[in-house]
Amino acid sequence: MNTLEKFYDDTEQANVRYVGFASSDLRYDMAIVYSGMFFGKPLVICLQTGKSVLLDSSDIEDLEFLMRTFRIDTLQQAAELSDFFREVIPSVQLTTQYE
Repeated sequence: MNTLEKFYDDTEQANVRYVGFASSDLRYDMAIVYSGMFFGKPLVICLQTGKSVLLDSSDIEDLEFLMRTFRIDTLQQAAELSDFFREVIPSVQLTTQYE
């Protein structure tokens, strides 16, 4: 007996960007999935840890959030990652998806 209620089941052609780069202390390998889902927030996947997160322009300004999410040890490292994300994460106007 299936007791799960399906909320959505969509397929789309998504734009995926793979980026490998190094900051002053760390190397990063990221996949960034730009999608129409999730309020327009891109899905960022760290290919080294498998950690994934939906990011928007306000998230990338929160250095402590970046430290926790990407397991970064210092604010300097988080600031460098934030600089990178400013270049690749679009600024989106968030709207309510469920009304």
